[in-house]
Amino acid sequence: MKRQLVVFVSTAVVALGSMSVFAQAPVAAVTAPAQTAAPSAHPHATGPATQVAVIDIGYVFKNHSRFKVAMDKMKDEVMAAENGLKAERDRINGLMEQIKGFNPGTPEFKKLESEVAKAQGDFNVNAQLQKKDFMEREAKVYLQVYTEIEKAVAQFAQQHRIAIVHRFDGESIDNSDRNQILRGITKPIVYLESGIDITPDVLKVLNTPVVAGAVAPRTK
Repeated sequence: MKRQLVVFVSTAVVALGSMSVFAQAPVAAVTAPAQTAAPSAHPHATGPATQVAVIDIGYVFKNHSRFKVAMDKMKDEVMAAENGLKAERDRINGLMEQIKGFNPGTPEFKKLESEVAKAQGDFNVNAQLQKKDFMEREAKVYLQVYTEIEKAVAQFAQQHRIAIVHRFDGESIDNSDRNQILRGITKPIVYLESGIDITPDVLKVLNTPVVAGAVAPRTK
């Protein structure tokens, strides 16, 4: 049962490529952070924006402070749910051991047999409901933070006359891992100038003012 519950609370950032509990508030109370508008890089420019930039969404999720708080909180809740299920499973196993002490067909045997059947049914239903609840909550957190990222990117792009922002994967490749090698050679972007990576800038906006200090340096 542990494998069934833990698998859906991801520790790695994939898919949307981790929404978040803001400070100590519940996930449902998440709101976009206050953002300080940066001065436009081209305050007197006219006409359509023409610049291009890239952002590593996976890196943003991994270093998004409130997202990490939300995921850690959910992991704790999953562990608590697992412990509850384990206790109930142990109780059911105890009842099954008691059955062995009675002859089949006796009133005591039938009573325990009925109790075990009901307990097992309730156990399976509760486990599935808890799994569904955690998966739905996780999806909402991901969507909420991703929406926040989109807004921050749009604001930054408008301020700096960036016409389009491409997604890219800046994670280093382990040359001893075949899957990572294949992932690396299929990246849509083969080369980019370091100056067009707006990942640290967007992440700084997203982590302000919740996290004090500068954003951790991005390693290539």
